[in-house]
Amino acid sequence: MNVQLTNPDGVTSGVQAPPSPRSLADTGIGIVMLRDILLKTMFRTNLDLCSKISQAISLPVPLTQELIDLARSQRLLEATGTMHANAGNEMGYQLTDAGKARALDALAQSEYYGAVPVPLDQYGEQIKRQSIRNISLNRDQLMAGMGGLILPPDLIGNLGPAVTSGRSILMYGPPGNGKSSISHGIRKAIGDKVYVPRAIEYSGQVISVYDPIVHAAAEAAVDDPNSLRRTSNRFDNRYVYCERPSVITGGELSLDMLDLAYNPVSRTYQAPLQLKATGGIFIIDDLGRQAEPPQKIVNRWIVPLEESRDILALQSGEKFTVPFDTLVIFSTNFHPNQIFDGAALRRIFFKIIINGPSQEMFLKIFAMVARKKKMPLDEKALMYLLKVKYPTIDMNFANYQPTFLIDQMISMCQFEGIPNQMSPELIDRAWGNMFVEQADFAH
Repeated sequence: MNVQLTNPDGVTSGVQAPPSPRSLADTGIGIVMLRDILLKTMFRTNLDLCSKISQAISLPVPLTQELIDLARSQRLLEATGTMHANAGNEMGYQLTDAGKARALDALAQSEYYGAVPVPLDQYGEQIKRQSIRNISLNRDQLMAGMGGLILPPDLIGNLGPAVTSGRSILMYGPPGNGKSSISHGIRKAIGDKVYVPRAIEYSGQVISVYDPIVHAAAEAAVDDPNSLRRTSNRFDNRYVYCERPSVITGGELSLDMLDLAYNPVSRTYQAPLQLKATGGIFIIDDLGRQAEPPQKIVNRWIVPLEESRDILALQSGEKFTVPFDTLVIFSTNFHPNQIFDGAALRRIFFKIIINGPSQEMFLKIFAMVARKKKMPLDEKALMYLLKVKYPTIDMNFANYQPTFLIDQMISMCQFEGIPNQMSPELIDRAWGNMFVEQADFAH
């Protein structure tokens, strides 16, 4: 089944959609687990209509009705005898005493209820259909993703092959030159959409994957509530149609964030960050600022980067393999030779230096920011900045500096009640907030 969906922007996604299951066997989940999820969901949500339960457990209405009929045959559910006129004259259902007992017993084993999970092997097939390595990106698309960033001419030429390969990228260089902004620009440039499972199942254990904080839903599929025999789903509703995910971490990253998170109260698992980023981008910003040494962080990625698979462990200690399909971007202000050995550097496929702008590029950025923020340019003030202030830092220009200086001067003008303007005096004051002079204090 090759479904092409049109998103709200009118762009057609060529990613092959996961087909909606046509039978309970197609779900890949055992009948007992399916039935227990149905009972737990009804117990926790008090839903009593097939159409509503269908939405809650993310299965088509006919399959949900089949599960309800199975539970009724086992005397776990019963019809209420009430037809709901405002819901297409649907019959209502409720748990019997035996059904409540079974729901409580199932909840004692796992609190998970709601969307039926996708088996890991089925999810692996969907990952192949929407692999980050399948994307095609040209120079114009990558430039468009960068928005208004002014970049060196050769940088896009280096970034393009790195992004389209779907391999790992190390961006390094002095701080304040847009490494983080470039990472975000890469994400925007990719632009298409993928299918993210609400949860996956392995060895009877449920792992939640879809995370509204990480994943931006693009479109929902909903069954026709007036039809018990026909489904209007265009894809398996156990998935959420999303923008390609973008997970960003910085100095807070620790190695345990890359492992399954087990909740002993609910007895369920939460997917680690890299699994949530599947089909998208994982950005490790400010590498070298984490509590863990950079070498140790990269060592954790050796198997995923080389073999496109990751190894996770259940609470029981059982280890299993999950697909690894993520563009990993490392970003650091340190020189790579300072924080990695040769073996680690070999495993990072692309290494791209992001230097500060030349004086000519700096002036272009300054003029663009000034125009955007409605700050009139003043030749005398600019010459003062270039001839007096920048020689004190050996003419080390950075991309963040124009925005910083202009914002500072705008704030000062607003406080003084004067129109936006730049002058040597205002540049002196703004410069004082950008750099702190070395001085000794009496304690």
